[in-house]
Amino acid sequence: MNATVRSLGYAVLGADDLEKWRSFATEVLGLQVVEAGQDTLRLRMDGYLYRLQIEKSDTRGVTTLGWEVAGPRELAELARRVEQAGYTVERPGPDAARARDVTELVRFQDPDGLTLELFYGLTSSLTNFVSPTGNRFVAGRLLGLGHAFQLVKDPDAHLALYRDVLGFRLSDHIEVGPAAVATFLHCNPRHHSFAFVPTAKDDRNRGQGVGHLMLESESIDGVGRALDALSAHGGKMTATLGKHTNDKMISFYCESPSGTGIEYGTGGIEIDDETWTPTRYPSAHYWGHER
Repeated sequence: MNATVRSLGYAVLGADDLEKWRSFATEVLGLQVVEAGQDTLRLRMDGYLYRLQIEKSDTRGVTTLGWEVAGPRELAELARRVEQAGYTVERPGPDAARARDVTELVRFQDPDGLTLELFYGLTSSLTNFVSPTGNRFVAGRLLGLGHAFQLVKDPDAHLALYRDVLGFRLSDHIEVGPAAVATFLHCNPRHHSFAFVPTAKDDRNRGQGVGHLMLESESIDGVGRALDALSAHGGKMTATLGKHTNDKMISFYCESPSGTGIEYGTGGIEIDDETWTPTRYPSAHYWGHER
């Protein structure tokens, strides 16, 4: 068996103000609130019970990425491969799985200390997803919630983990500076579910972590409505509307109440591994994305 990760299943973010997240998620992003407690906010975008979990915390930003695998045999194989690669794998048991609403999970820390969870059996909802803004997302069982883009200290270590251990495949590279190259990896037909770029060599103690999460709308109208809503909401845009070179997505970027960026786009291409050839781009943008 050659087990691999299937998709980005969920992300957990810390935030000091859950009410700000609720209004941002519903009014700007068009996500559906499915649970709102004193310390936890859960947000839905498709047929699954949730995709984003926001936890009340003084630590802001993405704290956990949940990667979905096919089933118990695949989970066991991947856990063994992660251990063989030198990582400490925790098997927290049924209570942790119930807390995440999955059947089973394991967790470990990536080379920069970000928590990664491998799981199978994310709970499906018994009701249809209903966006407060009428939006629909490119997500679901096959493609997952979107992608994560991470700033890392050791790109070689992250490439070895995601490609050689977790089974991701190379999509392409983008030159983002005189000596910096961003790497884009896929695990399903979505152009990339994970991407990373090294932090500046002279400042390796700052700037690590997930820089943004990408959510994909089914239409440009969904993106336009989110742009209008961001302005009305008084939100912070971090990059204007633009088109990416590698995945061809038209998107804008904004800052979430966790400090983590959100890329909100449409029109991303899909990859067929039998015909796809990785390439390299001298820029991330055909146009736009002014910061």
